[in-house]
Amino acid sequence: MIHSIDPSLKAIRDKVEAGERLTLEDGVAMYDPRVPLNDLGVLANYVREKINGNAGYYNINTHLNATNVCVYRCVFCAFRSDLRSPKGYVMSDEQILERGREAVENGCTEMHIVGGLHHQKKFDWYKNILQVLHDAYPALHLKGWTAVEINWFEFLTKQSTEWVFRELLEAGLGSLPGGGAEIFHPQVRDKICEHKADGSNWINIHRTAHQMGIKSNCTMLYGHVEEPFHRIDHLIRLRELQDETGGFQTFIPLAFHPDNTGLSHIPKPSSAMDLRTMAISRLMLDNIPHIKAYWIMLGIGTAQTALSYGADDIDGTVRHELIYHDAGATTPELLSVERIEHLIREAGREPIERDTLYRKVHRDPANPAAWTVGEAVEAAV
Repeated sequence: MIHSIDPSLKAIRDKVEAGERLTLEDGVAMYDPRVPLNDLGVLANYVREKINGNAGYYNINTHLNATNVCVYRCVFCAFRSDLRSPKGYVMSDEQILERGREAVENGCTEMHIVGGLHHQKKFDWYKNILQVLHDAYPALHLKGWTAVEINWFEFLTKQSTEWVFRELLEAGLGSLPGGGAEIFHPQVRDKICEHKADGSNWINIHRTAHQMGIKSNCTMLYGHVEEPFHRIDHLIRLRELQDETGGFQTFIPLAFHPDNTGLSHIPKPSSAMDLRTMAISRLMLDNIPHIKAYWIMLGIGTAQTALSYGADDIDGTVRHELIYHDAGATTPELLSVERIEHLIREAGREPIERDTLYRKVHRDPANPAAWTVGEAVEAAV
């Protein structure tokens, strides 16, 4: 039983304890600043421990952003570059393979692959990134291409979503990241990224992925021009797709970083808003197993605290992350396993290394770069 909750949360507490689903109205009400944040954290932690116990998951991973040249001009993005800009770059096969070699030598189990939509590159160029990495490093899980990129590949090839996924699976695709979701509601999406794949396209692409057996993550970018209603509407759309397919593994709330973007006049979300959004996400998304506190965006201290506000995953070592550092993230560009495990233990949780598909990773003490995976983690959803 959950005791000592503010009266404003009594009805929501009763639903949580009874295992009843929260409504859009419940979600919006929890964003009222008069609702005590700590009490929201108590409710979210109750659900978090019911689903994932005391686990604090992490992985050893690296990022690959093969180009920052992008046809789109999303106002929230500080990463993109024009074709002729001095900032623009395109990685060669040799550079990509070097990144793979570095990943494997440092014990990474996953490479997270996203980037710009280079309008002079054909679909085969993007597919080749997976192919050369998979051929050289077959044990490395390639989590690649957001739904926005898949939508672009459909445009380039004039082929269906299924065809694009079949080609990518053949090249070595392992799973789909959750980026590009931003905020689904057109009132917001039309203001921040009007030309790229809309919310319905994003949902349909992930639906197709799940139907083809491809697991994926999901995200929400908050703290810019949206209102609480738009956030809860976004979460409910994700929840509805999960009811249908069961293909989402992890939800990651992404705090907007305004520096060097077209929205630089907007202040960054506070740590209190980060924790409130984390807690509300855990309470609303009753059917998604894991909630991730992405330390790159939240900051290390807030991510650690989030392990008591609904999050059960702190992401990983995250080598070579560029997108959020370009937008002003001041977090380190790499955390060691020792530091991650210390942060998780300090938060009172049990650190568990997992792979992309949430299987426990076992390391050889004599050679930490060598690893095997065990059974998939059981989450009570």
